[in-house]
This record gives sequence, structure tokens and C-alpha cells, in this order.
Amino acid sequence: LELGAGFNPDFTGRENVHLNARLLGLHREEIDARMPGIAAFAEIGAAFDRPVKMYSSGMVVRLAFAVLAHVDADMLLIDEALAVGDAAFVRKCFRFLHAFRRGDPNHARPPGTLVFVSHDPAAILQLCDRVVWLDAGQVRRIGPAKETCEAYLETVIRAAAPDTDATDHTPPPLPADTAPTPGEFGIGGAEVRRLTLCHANGRSIATVAGGAL
Repeated sequence: LELGAGFNPDFTGRENVHLNARLLGLHREEIDARMPGIAAFAEIGAAFDRPVKMYSSGMVVRLAFAVLAHVDADMLLIDEALAVGDAAFVRKCFRFLHAFRRGDPNHARPPGTLVFVSHDPAAILQLCDRVVWLDAGQVRRIGPAKETCEAYLETVIRAAAPDTDATDHTPPPLPADTAPTPGEFGIGGAEVRRLTLCHANGRSIATVAGGAL
């Protein structure tokens, strides 16, 4: 579940790539051939040849995800790994995961299966078609990503509403006339009537290219 599981803290990043990639099914010759690509993906510079025990948690995730991106997996099971790392690296990981899910017909690589464990609805909506919502070990809901994430967020928002009784932590029921309809959140105390994206000069933006903002 956790990226970097099995890394030896006394081994260098390069040595751990050999160890981890062998465990994931690559032969030594394949690892050597892909090592430059793994090092470039991780972007940890000279630390690649230093012991992993000197790494930050973000550097460990960078190295582990770089290995993951080069092992030709059929299925990926990722647990909150993208919560660590700068924005540029996270975008790189998302691009890889989207390409992994699509597959590559030109290279006869079928679409891959991704199981993504996260508390981040935005990331889930980007990567997942269906969602299993777990609460205290129990399945609360299974369904399409959008509907399931909306139900989760609605429950979180209701639970965060001020309690009427300081000793009672059960969220108060919503009045029938203010209950959110599907696709809406909150209890109706405020309402967003209009949302506009603007340039720095105040002009509204009609279209936005992916990654431009």
C-alpha cells in the first residue's frame, strides 16, 4: 500500500531502486536500462547516490513513485502517496497515472487498473470512475465518483456545523426547506450566485487551457 515500503534506509537511492524493482519483477538488465529514466523522474539530484535514511519523506515518495512508473505494472494500489511532494511533481504523477489508465495501443499496452486510497475528493474525481466510501471500517456507499464524493462532502459539512448543545456532538438535522439538493452543499446560510475567472487586469476568461492556472 505504501510507496517506498521495503526500502533499506542504509542503501543509497540507486541501490534501493535495484532492490525495489527486482521485487516488482524487473531483471537486472531491465533495471540498468531504465535507471536514467528513474533518476530523471525522481529529480532528487545527487541524493540519488546517498543513503535513503538521509532523505525527507517527500524524497522517498519521489524515488518510490519513479520506480513505480517504470515497472510496467498491470495494477497499481496507491495509498495517499500524492499528499507529499511539490505541485510540479504531483502534476507529473497525475500525468503518469492518467496515461497508465488509458494504456498505449501503439505499444500494445492495455489500460491499467488503478486503486487509489485517499481523503482528497479532488484527486479522487481526477483519477477514479467509481468510489468506495469507508467510514470506521464500514462501507457507507459504493457508486460513481461524483455522486459518492458529493455525499461524503455533504456529510462532512453537516458534521462541522455548530452544535446546539455543547454536550451533544450529534449534528442537528437540517430544516426541510434548507436541505441541499443533489449537487449542492451546505445548509443555505449563504449562496454563490456567480463565479468568474479573471485575468490580473480584471478581464474575464472565457476558456482556460489545462495546467494554465
